[in-house]
Amino acid sequence: MGCTTLLVGRKATNDGSTIIARNEDCGDGSFNAKSMVAVLPDQQPKTYTGVNSHLTIELPDNPLRYVCTPNTDRSDGVWGEAGINAANVSMTATETISSNARVLGADPLICYKPAKGTPGQSGYEPEVPGGIGEEDLVTIILPYIRSAKEGVQRMGALLEQYGTYEMNGVAFGDDHDIWYIETVGGHHWIARRVPDDCYVAQPNRLGIDRMDLADALGAQRDYMCSADLPEWMAANHLNVSLSEGAAADEDFHGIPAVFNPRQAFSSYTWLDIVYNNPRAWYMCSVLNQTSPLFHGADPTYTVHSMDIPWCMVPEVKISVMDVKNILSSTYNGTIYDCYGNLGDHQSRHLYRDIGINRTCETSILQIRPYAPHAAQGVQWVAFGSGPFNTAIALYSNVREIPAYLDTPSNVSTESFYWTDRLVAALADPEYFDNMEAISGYQQETLAAGYASLRVTDELINADADMDDDAAIKTLEKANAQLVDLVKAANDKLLGSVLFERSLKMQNAFGASDH
Repeated sequence: MGCTTLLVGRKATNDGSTIIARNEDCGDGSFNAKSMVAVLPDQQPKTYTGVNSHLTIELPDNPLRYVCTPNTDRSDGVWGEAGINAANVSMTATETISSNARVLGADPLICYKPAKGTPGQSGYEPEVPGGIGEEDLVTIILPYIRSAKEGVQRMGALLEQYGTYEMNGVAFGDDHDIWYIETVGGHHWIARRVPDDCYVAQPNRLGIDRMDLADALGAQRDYMCSADLPEWMAANHLNVSLSEGAAADEDFHGIPAVFNPRQAFSSYTWLDIVYNNPRAWYMCSVLNQTSPLFHGADPTYTVHSMDIPWCMVPEVKISVMDVKNILSSTYNGTIYDCYGNLGDHQSRHLYRDIGINRTCETSILQIRPYAPHAAQGVQWVAFGSGPFNTAIALYSNVREIPAYLDTPSNVSTESFYWTDRLVAALADPEYFDNMEAISGYQQETLAAGYASLRVTDELINADADMDDDAAIKTLEKANAQLVDLVKAANDKLLGSVLFERSLKMQNAFGASDH
């Protein structure tokens, strides 16, 4: 699975909210239909079994209500992906990340092994369950946490107990903090709090480039990690830093107190150059538009750079609209833009786009500390390919989601997901002929989302708690009204791009009947 993550700390956003956002991209040659649902406490399983891992986990009592974006077809698992719970904690899972052979040899992934032979006969070997993975994480973590830091703590404990069958990065947000955790091999992990004044541009590569072991194994203000991380690193010679601690209290089992995990644990391959690094470079170049780090005759970082910083301070504060535009981008305005008129055919298809054709959903998860407590969580959800879609601003503290986001298995224009897919496929061949209509649609619907939040916030009692029936009904009504507006705009846009595409059919002829 390929994804792109963008995290924005509260002092780097235009309104003081925390934002964690991610494109959920399908694997090459596949398109997963997605829905958005509300999961009530009595709908949450007590015992969970992963479809891919065959691992069974007993879940805690008293889960919180939450919303998420699971697969419409659950035969391959839930894949809840992104959501916000009734404690106003957000979670997006996962950013598939890379590793290297040194790490995977030192702590192998915990993969499912099917049974061999026949029970009761000689040579029979029972199945061996795998660890936890993307399929499971939202379901087994989000209903049980009340802060972003608790999200890291629960995931870290699950990794240490059950292991994982894949390398992943997961983000958690609350009204104050954002934490990001990355798996390292089968059972180990690292995590860092996003600095309040920074953003994080995260492609499919292990990204954290600074670890402070003294903090991670002590106060855990900004860092966390597996309890045995330094011992494990030392035993397996995973430290590649040339600098050594000058004093005994500056290292842990010979590992420098401060080191670069990306150098130790990540990949440095040609695939990173064409698949990962360009996305980080573009996101940073947009958010730091005048910085010599990314611009000028001799920038510090280029499209091929392996060492682009994990977090950076933006030049101007970032809004949800900015996040949506960046996660929809195709290297706009550069020679690498597949829809652009700069460069040539080769340059326009050199690198993997951010707003790729196989994005199945994008969730921009916003926790707004200035809003009434019952209305702080907003999940801006978009389905389909980013350049052609919009994001709907949906309050998360609800018990029902409008039916337009309950995606059927079959193609239907009564579905947000399928209509967006149809618009993208029809508009793509005549990109410039359709972009005026698409841009107008995006402007109208995003503005309507902002307006819905502004008006509805004023209707919610500041003292209302998360279970206040009147508040929840008001939020559900606002969601329904906004979805109705988006559906009408989506239907109109579909008609427009269908008309444009019909004009360019191969059997078109210039003379009219007479």
